[in-house]
Formats: sequence, C-alpha cells, structure tokens
Amino acid sequence: MPDGTVPEHSTETAHAGPAAHGTDHDNAYAGLLVNDAHWAFGTDFEDPLAGVDTTVPDGVEPSVLAAYCLMLGDDALVASERISEWCSRAPDLEEDIALANIALDLLGQARLLLARAAAADPSVVPALPGDSPVPDEDRLAFFRDDRQFRNVRLAELPNGDFGETITRILLLSIWRLALFERLTGSRDAVLAAVAAKGVKELTYHRDFAGRWFLTLAQGTDESRRRVTAALTDLMPYWAELFGTHDVEAAAAASGVGVDPGQVAGEADAVLDQVLAVSGVDRPEAAPRAGVRGRTGRDGLHTEALSRLLAETQSVARAHPRGRW
Repeated sequence: MPDGTVPEHSTETAHAGPAAHGTDHDNAYAGLLVNDAHWAFGTDFEDPLAGVDTTVPDGVEPSVLAAYCLMLGDDALVASERISEWCSRAPDLEEDIALANIALDLLGQARLLLARAAAADPSVVPALPGDSPVPDEDRLAFFRDDRQFRNVRLAELPNGDFGETITRILLLSIWRLALFERLTGSRDAVLAAVAAKGVKELTYHRDFAGRWFLTLAQGTDESRRRVTAALTDLMPYWAELFGTHDVEAAAAASGVGVDPGQVAGEADAVLDQVLAVSGVDRPEAAPRAGVRGRTGRDGLHTEALSRLLAETQSVARAHPRGRW
C-alpha cells in the first residue's frame, strides 16, 4: 500500500514541470529511483507508525481501539478502491487527477488506521504461512474476507456515472469530516494525529464534490437528472453512517473515538446547505435495511464488496510471500 505521502490536493504538482520533481530532462525515468516512496507496491516500506508512541491510553480496551480503527480504516480503504476505478476514465484530465488524489488521500488514511489497529491489538492481523514479509496493514487489507471488513455499505457500492461518484464523495466526506474534526481531540495520540491530517484532506474532498454537485445540478437537464437520480439511490444508505455500533459507543465512552450519532445534526445541516444552493430537494428515502439490524459495521455487506475484494486481493493472495 502507498505510504500516503502524496502532496495534498496535488493538482499543482501534477501540472508542474520536470524540474519540480527533480527529474533529469535527458532521462524522464531517472527520478523514479530517487525516492522509494514514489512506488505504490512493495514489501520494504518503513513502518508507517515508526517513532510514534503507540501505547494504548489508560482505561482503553486494546480490542475496542483496534476494532474502531478497523472501521475507519476500512471505510477509507474501500472508498479509495472504488474512486480509483475512475483513473483514466474521468470526464477530463483535471478531474481524473483530482479523483486519483482523493483516492490516494483515503488510501493514506487507511494505511495509518490499519497499522494503528494492528499495533493496538496484534490478534486482529491475519496469520500467513511461513516467514512472510507482508506488513501488518497489508495483511489486513489483502487477507481478510468480506465478512471481516467493517466499512459502511455506502463506500462499497459499484460506481455509476460521474454524477453518482460526485454524490457519493459528497455524502461520505460530509460525514467523515464531521467525525474527524472531533477525532482530533482523541485520547489516542495516533488517532488524533491521523484526524488532524485527515481534516485538511476531507475538507478538500467535500468542497470538490460540493462544487461539482452544484455545477451538475445547475447545468443541463441531463446533468441535473443524473445527480438527482444518484441522490435518490444513495440516500437510503445515509442513515447507516450515523447508527452507533457498540464498538463506536465504547470507543467514544473511553475518549478515543466519536459517536457518529453525535454528528448527525451537523452533517444534515451541511448536506441541506449544499442541496439548497443547488436547488435540489432532499429525497424521501427510507433507510436501507440490514439483516436483522446488522449492516456494514457488523460485517454484513452487499455483493459488491466481495467482488471488489476478489479483484483487489487477487495478486497478494496468489503470491503471499512475494517480494516486489
């Protein structure tokens, strides 16, 4: 997995000339070997939490902290995988780069959160045969089955058109930003640091999606039809974002997490503001039911997640001891 060291909102970086990246004008590939952090795959990455105090705060159950980090990490990982499917398929180059950067931001958050989960409670990390070089966060990403993932279902739904993707990023970023703003006060130093960095990233994600939602809603009849249809399809999953799981309640009670139910009013207000400016009515949508009340946080997902994981995990599972 990448280490998340992509420049924030790096459209400027993407448009910069070779000199900005330290690239030899005579050899466009020379710079690739300068910094291993440029590579997206490998087994020689440094521990993402190296040098950080990963001691579990007093009074906090390690299993609760680990489970809570998995929830937030899985949200980011699965959403990142979905958004990254737009790479080379977006309407134009600028949006292609923007969506790729949003996916990388979320992947960076996922790596840190999964590493934190492993440090808090090593028992959550899947065991691999033999002396495998796979880091803990990669084991969690590539060697768990869909029932072991704890992401909300909104993150895993298959991509529709561009308007659907914009609408989904808007809903997820409004919710996640409200959580992360409160999570900066976590008693866990790692979560607080991840949240502080994530707030900046998620603010960009929300603003990017909000501007595009407004543009499409106030554009042509067809673009408006598409975003309103996407909103109607996705809003049934909105309530799930604010349902408080027992793990989230325990994490909030111990001062390391945030009860998502506490940010529902704030998130609703932000969404209503975007819809009002865009001239779009909030659709009447009954919450999407789970199975006996169990949803993504309980490991019960749509078929889309198992298909996504089958593709995402295929190489790692075929070569669990591979070095790249």
